[in-house]
Amino acid sequence: MGQMTARRSAQLAEAAERGLVHEYLAFVLAGELYAVDLARVREILSPPPITLVPRAGREVLGVCSVRGLLVTVVDLRLRLRLPAAPVTRRSRILLALANSGEVVGLMVDEVKQVVRLAESELELAQGVLGGDVAEHVMGIARPAGAVLVLLDLGAIVSGAARG
Repeated sequence: MGQMTARRSAQLAEAAERGLVHEYLAFVLAGELYAVDLARVREILSPPPITLVPRAGREVLGVCSVRGLLVTVVDLRLRLRLPAAPVTRRSRILLALANSGEVVGLMVDEVKQVVRLAESELELAQGVLGGDVAEHVMGIARPAGAVLVLLDLGAIVSGAARG
């Protein structure tokens, strides 16, 4: 295992020299690992009190105040057509900037870590999934034997900002 880690570190260092390393934030939804481009995530919060919004879409949990800024909070599970689950002590809200400039909060089950991936570890999806979810999936990555579903945070938060 130590040899494998050393080899991976050497590969990442070599890729970093060529500028081909991307950083992703890995998190859990419904027991599966997902990741988003770290540059699109502005902040990670423990869930503050959330105020329900009448007649909001099913995936909108409500709004919360973050240092005076009103933020729409979306349940990422429901956005990706996964089964709903209650908020736990490990749940977090990822604050991200939509293309419109609005800050949107995305509720996830648990934040894991920042993962540095060489470009060679990324497999971009070209319509692998059908339906509404496909537009949110960029591809997959397989660092150290794990499988990460890479999500397009721009499409997710822009869709959430539209409602």
